[in-house]
Amino acid sequence: MSFSTPGPGRPGAFRPQADINVTPLVDVMLVLLIIFMVTAPLLAAGMKVDLPQARAARPLDPKEPVVIVIGKDGKIALGAEAIDPSDLVQRVKLKIGDDLHRIVHVRGDRDAAYGQIVSVMDDLATHGITHIAILTESGRRPAQEPRP
Repeated sequence: MSFSTPGPGRPGAFRPQADINVTPLVDVMLVLLIIFMVTAPLLAAGMKVDLPQARAARPLDPKEPVVIVIGKDGKIALGAEAIDPSDLVQRVKLKIGDDLHRIVHVRGDRDAAYGQIVSVMDDLATHGITHIAILTESGRRPAQEPRP
């Protein structure tokens, strides 16, 4: 079987090609997919905690909050930075500055000691930081077996 290619002077010499070459598009999309797969885990910073749930939770002020994270192992972090519990109040005061009405978010892991969460909140309250919110997960999970 032989095919003849149209040339100058032959019918159909300058017809537009109806096929789309998608190979370069696929190559670019695969490169972008790999880039996003590599960078996405790097964007998640901070300590991983398992928050309890509350149905009545509602969003707070749109200001960037000061977030204190208490892990289940008892470690405390201010934002994504782990800190010593004795430095917590001074570091929070540096972050909020003169705005004592700024809300401080406390994220305590579900398995963290309740006394430690209360102790952090009490330390903040005794030093004049009284706008404290405890963060929970909104929504409802399926019933789980009771924890031992």
